[in-house]
Amino acid sequence: MNDVIKHKIKHNTQRFITSMKWIVFSILSGLIIGSIGSAFYGCIKMVTELRMEHLWLLYLLPLGGIVIVGLYRLLKDENDTGTNLVLSAIHSNEEIPLRMAPLIFISTVITHLSGGSAGREGAALQIGGSIGGALGRLFRFNEKDKHIMIMCGMSAAFTALFGTPMAAAVFSIEVVSVGIMHYSALVPCVISALVAKGTASYFGIEAETFLLEHLPAFSLKNAVLTALLAILGALVSILFCIVLHQTDHLYKKFFPNRYVRIVTGGCIVIALTLLCGNRDYNGSGVAIIEHCMNGEAVVPWAFLLKIIFTAATLGAGYKGGEIVPSFFIGATFGYTFGNLIGFSPSLCTAVGMLSVFCGVTNCPITSLLISFELFGYAGMPFFLLSTALSYMLSGYYGLYLSQKIIYSKYKTEYINRKTH
Repeated sequence: MNDVIKHKIKHNTQRFITSMKWIVFSILSGLIIGSIGSAFYGCIKMVTELRMEHLWLLYLLPLGGIVIVGLYRLLKDENDTGTNLVLSAIHSNEEIPLRMAPLIFISTVITHLSGGSAGREGAALQIGGSIGGALGRLFRFNEKDKHIMIMCGMSAAFTALFGTPMAAAVFSIEVVSVGIMHYSALVPCVISALVAKGTASYFGIEAETFLLEHLPAFSLKNAVLTALLAILGALVSILFCIVLHQTDHLYKKFFPNRYVRIVTGGCIVIALTLLCGNRDYNGSGVAIIEHCMNGEAVVPWAFLLKIIFTAATLGAGYKGGEIVPSFFIGATFGYTFGNLIGFSPSLCTAVGMLSVFCGVTNCPITSLLISFELFGYAGMPFFLLSTALSYMLSGYYGLYLSQKIIYSKYKTEYINRKTH
């Protein structure tokens, strides 16, 4: 009996020590990565304002591309795989080089300064993942604990940029393997996300929120319209993923030299911008999302143009992310849908954003949580229905080719396959 008691005491003591370890390192991760993420947010905001004031900076996009490729070659990162490497490192024992953090930081700032169509969260995930992995190596964590540190870093960086700690904490443990959740990382990711949120707030960075007013009742008719938009949003998400991956493939096929590829891509983006006659599709496009929420007019094909601009930018080798562009695509598509059928354009903007985001990331829980943080709880029935339908109907497509679908979306079957 004494041996049983000793064993329980020893076992519970180890659990307590492990819990305290994760609390300490989650706070450390949140402070360090939250500070770096805040600096990154400030830089992106500054260069975006600079680009809007000096429109001629767009013509430096090819030169910016040469600098980006040169930086990656200088630091011997020829086989850059970005966010896919971060996800692969959690699946395996592959290490994320610390040099990824400064590379993606500087390269994304250059892309936004010169008018490439890209987001910022891809950079956030890479910055957070690489620094989290480096902390794990510094303190000699074992491989499994290093994976948790990578997820902590991802949560902290995502929160610092978006100000959505609920969604950020869950995103990093949901996006890696679709169908399962890495609950061992839940407490560390929650703490690091909350600390990063506090750190970003200390530096004056607050989340963007879009309060929905005068929401329609969740009636049978409105539920059907919401379901229809979610289905169409899932199809748009598939289109976005296919265009992104195929554009990347075509660039590499016809322009194997990375310098030629990125200069060509820069010239294509400049030409597209001149053809459109405005700068709405350069950068992340957050301003256009705000226009949709405020009921300001956007062209009906804006979502298609953003898909083309983003694919032309990222496929060529410019750096950034795909999630904010996916918000833009979903928002403009939803707004157009709402106007066409006469159903609450602001609500359709929100539903469109969530449907496309869920479709491209395969993260329904994160999508639901981010809806509450961005739009409030009042639209919950609409968000719940649209997220569920988009997740199921978006198939096995995704932004990240290293993401694994562990269980089928359609039946209780283990499939363990990558997205396409």
